[in-house]
Amino acid sequence: MLIFPAIDIQDGACVRLIKGDFSTAHKVAADPLETALSFRAAGAEWIHMVDLDGAREGKPVNDALIAGVARKSGLRVEVGGGIRDIAALERYFAAGVSRCILGSAALKNPEFAGKAAALYGGRIAVGIDAVDGYVAAEGWLEVSRIHYIELAKRMEALGVQYLIFTDISRDGTLTGPNIEQLSALAGAVSCNIIASGGIRDAGHIAQLKALRLYGAICGKSLYAGTLALTDAVTLAATAADGLALERFFEKSALIPAVIQAHGSGEVLMLAYMNQGALARTIEDGTTWFWSRSRGEYWHKGDTSGHVQQVRGILADCDRDTLLIKVDQTGAACHTGSYSCFFNIVC
Repeated sequence: MLIFPAIDIQDGACVRLIKGDFSTAHKVAADPLETALSFRAAGAEWIHMVDLDGAREGKPVNDALIAGVARKSGLRVEVGGGIRDIAALERYFAAGVSRCILGSAALKNPEFAGKAAALYGGRIAVGIDAVDGYVAAEGWLEVSRIHYIELAKRMEALGVQYLIFTDISRDGTLTGPNIEQLSALAGAVSCNIIASGGIRDAGHIAQLKALRLYGAICGKSLYAGTLALTDAVTLAATAADGLALERFFEKSALIPAVIQAHGSGEVLMLAYMNQGALARTIEDGTTWFWSRSRGEYWHKGDTSGHVQQVRGILADCDRDTLLIKVDQTGAACHTGSYSCFFNIVC
């Protein structure tokens, strides 16, 4: 899991809000670039930046400042707030920003979200900010009647690979992330999920890590001193087995997994894994996949009893395809064939 220290910008300064209320804004650091450099020194690879003025005005306001951080900090920057059109995306990417976050625009203009995802793939994230489970927009000043799971599924169908979920009632409160809603979200979609809101300490990082999420955004906890960034980065960096899994899903939330018989080398089947499926496979020792048609995890052998015992997992040179060597019990194919590859083409 990745840790994203947060820098929220209002009137050019680093501020924090409580529950998204702009009237609670208070300055937490003097200089955004210096703050970013301190995060880098503590081991962060990414930072999460929000243009609060942009979120309220519906257009980038602090974009020049954010671009300067992207160029000078040595960190990968994801940014949100006021991004409403392709031109804004192009300007941010040209300035060195690694990922742009669509919030209100994704809710109100899903065609734009789909076009952005088609053009930029994993460089696009959608922020889903919820009040009592319903999505808020326009700097959290408006609440819709669309449930956060419903919006997540819509975005997944449009090709969005990254979702940032915030329970607004927890944001800036240090009362803990909404584990129940995050767990439901992780089980509903295959997207890479970044948790935001309420994180106080290392215990909360451990809870989020147990959900096999892609990342966690930490803001007030870092500025208030209840969480040391170095501790958070160290704790989150590896899965339980010591392998950092998120690096295999930087291009796509779903990657192909080629299943091969360990003894003979025969290719048995092709399926797809997200980070959660890979983590389950490693922890369980048998294969787990993500069903694109059903939108849920599935465990090979649960119906047929033809379980695949994992003997080794390899990634290709680009780290976006897996080769999983297994001992196959019975047939790999639902037709009863040992291998799914039996149709002769030529």
